[in-house]
Amino acid sequence: MSRFVSIFLPHLPIERLKRERAVSGAAPISDTSVPADRPFALVGSEERGLVLTAVNAESVRQGLAPGLGLADARAICPHLLTAPAAPKKDEDALLTLASWASARYSPTLNSDGDDGLWLDVTGVPHLFGGEGALLADLGRRLARAGFTARLALAETLGGAHALSRFARVSPLIVPDGKIGEALLPLPVEALRLEPEIALLLKRLGLKRIGQLYDLPRASLERRFHSKDAAEAVLLRLDQALGRREEPRAPLLPAPDFVARLPFPDPLITHDGVIAGLDHLASALCRKLARAGRGARRVGLWVCRADGSSFLIEAGLSAPSCEPKHLLGLLQDKVEAIDMGFGVDLMALAALLTETLTPSQTTLAKSDGKARPEPLIDRLVNRLGARAVRRLYPQASHIPELAQRLRSAFAGPSLWPEQPPHKPPRPPLLLSKPEPLEVLAEIPEGPPARFTWRRVTRRVIKAEGPERIAPEWWRALALRSKPTPLSSPGLTGRSSNSGPLIGKPGQQANKDQGVLDARLRGHDTEKAIPARPRDYYRIEDEDGRRYWVFREGLYQESEHGLPSWFLHGVFG
Repeated sequence: MSRFVSIFLPHLPIERLKRERAVSGAAPISDTSVPADRPFALVGSEERGLVLTAVNAESVRQGLAPGLGLADARAICPHLLTAPAAPKKDEDALLTLASWASARYSPTLNSDGDDGLWLDVTGVPHLFGGEGALLADLGRRLARAGFTARLALAETLGGAHALSRFARVSPLIVPDGKIGEALLPLPVEALRLEPEIALLLKRLGLKRIGQLYDLPRASLERRFHSKDAAEAVLLRLDQALGRREEPRAPLLPAPDFVARLPFPDPLITHDGVIAGLDHLASALCRKLARAGRGARRVGLWVCRADGSSFLIEAGLSAPSCEPKHLLGLLQDKVEAIDMGFGVDLMALAALLTETLTPSQTTLAKSDGKARPEPLIDRLVNRLGARAVRRLYPQASHIPELAQRLRSAFAGPSLWPEQPPHKPPRPPLLLSKPEPLEVLAEIPEGPPARFTWRRVTRRVIKAEGPERIAPEWWRALALRSKPTPLSSPGLTGRSSNSGPLIGKPGQQANKDQGVLDARLRGHDTEKAIPARPRDYYRIEDEDGRRYWVFREGLYQESEHGLPSWFLHGVFG
């Protein structure tokens, strides 16, 4: 027999506001801004003007109720205190409660109007020590969170709904087969009827649900003069009594990929939990592989013998269905589990999945390429998502703008294949090009000698140039902005032994080598170059290889003399 819990939160909007103010550091309503003995209401806007959407207990005693116009309410209660209603925040609070309840009591639940939830707890109460203990635990935790709740547990969803809202006792448990007797004294409004239909029933003298039990159905249709209205009453009555099934769609559907492992005797050691986790990871990954899916987030539920539970979650930077990977992520957190009186049930679920893209394998045992995802996942789950970042490609020809740092969980970092004709790039790229003092044999040629970080080096080999033109569309977009731009200039001076090009620290009025406009990344600010660059791969007399570039052209002297920079180092 099915068992349902109905949670009715009669003061959800006001209690949500109290909790919000308390958490944010503002004084709770009940303490300062709205004393408990003062009438208070939330006000919303409707077609007919401002109306009360929620009232506290003192307002009810003053004769106020939701739906009453604000002007009428102030006429009845001149000292009424009000605040604007926030339906979206109320809805979010209800969803938060639903998410919490799904993890602790039942994954099959949904909202019941805008002021309640229902839970399908069939087969669950014994984990808490019985139905009474389950409702006591639920009510105690809701009260601790600051919410007033009326609870009812019955064999039908409609019956539990009616009892939680209209019964005199809360919490209330109705044994199997007794739902008709429990609903007998309740008003017909408890059947979730439209207000017009409930009013018509009262005019016909049918005020209690029990009066409908023995009423001939054909007689009810004749009295209503409407087959649809009579059918609506009979449908709700049959659903409440369990004569007809009621469609119910869970708000948070149960995960499709779950593996469960019950134990005849409770486990008392962490090693036993790890062994069970190994079994669950293999079972879950087989289900994922058959469906062509990979887990992006997994959760391990450890249920103790005393009815309490413990949840461990782990995220993955890329979809995976490898048991060893999942085991490695979760077993590090097993030591944090309090074993209590032992563990009698474990469940591993893929909370978030994505399509697993197959990859071409080779005949060799390994292609020699280490995948970074396992390392990233272990670092993130140990240090936190904010502490781990990785480089992602970005559409730009400028080397320092061709990648950016993002969260390691932002998705797979898919780098395009390097074209075979493209000159090699250094494995170490400086985050910001560093200026050089360069001596060249000819102005447009490679360096013959350069000074970097106060050390002069002689060049024995040079390859290049590789020209990278400026991304004029970016510079044009930034120039069109109203923000004034300014740029430090770089200039050069001549030498008897050859042109000395690009000595930093001097100003040139016409230099526009770097726009003082920035492209913000996650970690730093990148300048957009406005002049072409000629890159060279050079080697000094000690065998060290560098990637340097000359920014600017001599024929563009109106923009100032070219400048030299070191951008990377080869291994």
